[in-house]
Order: sequence, then C-alpha cells, then structure tokens
Amino acid sequence: MKQSRLMSLVESVANVIVGYGVAVVTQIVIFPVFGLHTTLAQNLKMGAVFTLVSIARSFALRRVFEAIRVRSSSPRIPRTKSLPKEG
Repeated sequence: MKQSRLMSLVESVANVIVGYGVAVVTQIVIFPVFGLHTTLAQNLKMGAVFTLVSIARSFALRRVFEAIRVRSSSPRIPRTKSLPKEG
C-alpha cells in the first residue's frame, strides 16, 4: 500500500517529537561529561534546531525510498534490439 506524502510527513514529525525529548535529556546528561555546561533553555533551543533538521532529513529520505518502491513495482517494458538493416 502506498503512503501519501502527508502521512509520510505526519509519521516523520511524530518520530522526531519523541526523538526531541530523548535528545534534550541526553544533552542534559552527556554535555557535562564533556565539560559543556548549558542551561535548560539552551538545551531546548539546540534540540529545536536539530529537530527541524531531522524532520527535513526524515521526510526527504522517506520520499526517496517511496520513489524507489514505486519505480521497482511498476512493470517494465523490455528493450528489444533492432535487427540489422538488409542491404
């Protein structure tokens, strides 16, 4: 069954929203290990930027794979070799 562009976007956004929460919590835990000290507001802003990039990336990749799927499922017309001309 083919997935519409709108549903591709909805799925991508839902996936990234969950990822946003995981990313912000990860930043809060991991940044101090590397000596990076940021405020909650900074973590939320960085997470927002990465989230927008992630939505665009996820949507674009999903459309590429959908195009591949559609192209591979469409019937192909076999090429025929032309016969040499007599003469």
